[in-house]
Amino acid sequence: MKRRNNPGTYLFLTVLALMWLVPLLWTLYTALRPYAATQQRGYFSVGGGMTFANFASAWSSGFGTYLTNSAIITIPSVILALLLASMVAFAVSRFTWKFNTTLLILFTAGNLLPPQILAMPIYQLFKNIPLPLTVADSGSLLNTYYGVIAMNVGFQIGFCTFVLSNFMKALPEELGEAALVDGASVWRQYHSIILPLCRPALGALATLETIWIYNDFFWALLLVQSGDRLPVTTAINNLRGQFVNNYNLIAAGAMITVIPTLVIYLALQRQFVAGLTLGASKG
Repeated sequence: MKRRNNPGTYLFLTVLALMWLVPLLWTLYTALRPYAATQQRGYFSVGGGMTFANFASAWSSGFGTYLTNSAIITIPSVILALLLASMVAFAVSRFTWKFNTTLLILFTAGNLLPPQILAMPIYQLFKNIPLPLTVADSGSLLNTYYGVIAMNVGFQIGFCTFVLSNFMKALPEELGEAALVDGASVWRQYHSIILPLCRPALGALATLETIWIYNDFFWALLLVQSGDRLPVTTAINNLRGQFVNNYNLIAAGAMITVIPTLVIYLALQRQFVAGLTLGASKG
């Protein structure tokens, strides 16, 4: 039976797409305009020529270093979050024991807490956790990559555990029983049987987690004070002037910040869509 096209649905989706695209395109247009043109005509205007000078100025302010910092924070955070979450998900989904449901609730409950509530306790905790001066300039977790990585892993592991546990529960239990008959250990079942079958879900989560952690602003702003360790999303603040804000320059910096997430999504788009679709069909 052929499904009828609903014009109202297409109109609604078109309006939503335009509402999402207009701010992005306007930011790109602002980044391409000279500062003098927007000062003369206003930001909500057209004309005055276009130039790539804002992008060059933003990049010369140290965006290469900031992007490297973002990679140093994002890559280990995603790997650790997925690794630890997959282990917990394997335990609570493939084995029946007294506290598996309690453990799953405990992991997912952390996502219900707003990060702002934990800002002061976390800051004081990290300030008093000693590290060797060869590792941290201040002798504590503050102003280090380790602190930001730890917070990102801590806040993302609950969501990853929830998704992976539901995915693993949908896998046939006969796989584990057959592995036990063949003499496979628990670790062998985890990394040789269950984990390869979770590749679609891991691909989807890797895409989401990379974008979320890369775009994180709060924890880096709270825990990192040194400019040479700031990730790119927080470093945009450095483009603000002391007395006058050059929004053309800030818009150019924002557009440079978008490029890595766009590349990552386009590279992992197939795995992302496959993971979401397979997870939905199995649920």
